[in-house]
Amino acid sequence: MKETTFRGRKAIEIEDESVRLTTVVEGGHIAEFLEKSTGINPLWAPPWPTMEPSAYCADGNPEYGADAESKLLSGILGHNLCLDYFGGPSPEEFAAGLTVHGEASVVAYDFSPVPGGWSARAHMPIAMLNLERSVELMPGGVVRIREEIENLSAMDRPLGWTQHVTLGPPFIEHGRTRFHLPVGKSMTYPVKLGPAQTVKVAAEFDWPLAPAEDGGTEDLRVYTSAPSSALVTGHLVREEYRHGYFLAWHPGSKLAVGYLWYRKDYPWIAIWDENHSRFNPPWNGNTLTRGLEFGVSPWAEGRRAMVDRGTLFGERVYRWIPARSRISAEYLAFVRVMDALPAEVPEDVRRLLP
Repeated sequence: MKETTFRGRKAIEIEDESVRLTTVVEGGHIAEFLEKSTGINPLWAPPWPTMEPSAYCADGNPEYGADAESKLLSGILGHNLCLDYFGGPSPEEFAAGLTVHGEASVVAYDFSPVPGGWSARAHMPIAMLNLERSVELMPGGVVRIREEIENLSAMDRPLGWTQHVTLGPPFIEHGRTRFHLPVGKSMTYPVKLGPAQTVKVAAEFDWPLAPAEDGGTEDLRVYTSAPSSALVTGHLVREEYRHGYFLAWHPGSKLAVGYLWYRKDYPWIAIWDENHSRFNPPWNGNTLTRGLEFGVSPWAEGRRAMVDRGTLFGERVYRWIPARSRISAEYLAFVRVMDALPAEVPEDVRRLLP
């Protein structure tokens, strides 16, 4: 474990001969998963400068907007953790100090070295949760991540818990980057995202062809060629699978990135495309992403909506954490050069999460 900086941010770095993983101290975002032979980090780095969330001030930093998302966007990088809820806070929660996707993405983490990687702890004072996350670098460009959540409250509570993995350029490229997910039942986001939205609202479908607003379909296996578009879709990992996963591959660099997890922990995958459609700050029409966000909820719709919804396709859309108890989950991430998009996670990776 090495202390470093990433785009001017305090960060922690671990590496071997094939990969480098960099995590920022404030917010705990995994900012870089660099595959060294290609020199490519597939994770998204926003086109605006980021800062430490502790230094953010709504009045002093209008470049990040002026809403519940602004503090998160001031520090967002790559893969951030959405914990306690997935989506925006209610107006009352925002007034009480909460931001989009909860405190886990804006609080500071305390890092300690462990064999092969690091362990970090974070406290979420409003949510009354503690988080412990450990990261271990394995052979073959694979990282094992384990998270344990402690409920400090004397009440059982519904919990949103999503790994918000966002990919960006140069790995994401119009009409080229390809994706594979072991999902079937799917639904588009229940709220219209804006005039650039390309898919119908609240439409059920089977992967991979989402119903388009023009009456056709959009194939989610290939990143859109449209110069501007927006979509959010939710996908249920097929029940016959022990594991959920996603694979993404760029045909030019031959780089593949994937995540693998237990379906019982995270049954849902959300896809989020921001393709030069948001013109308010700090987006300013400059952002190209695909989010592949796996967790206990199908979309980022906030605490009240997830509880009111309860289930989708017969699967619960949040998880309970008992009073003064702990729950945990683990997952793997990998990057490597591959000649083609594989039909499933490589065997040597799957063996690490039996």
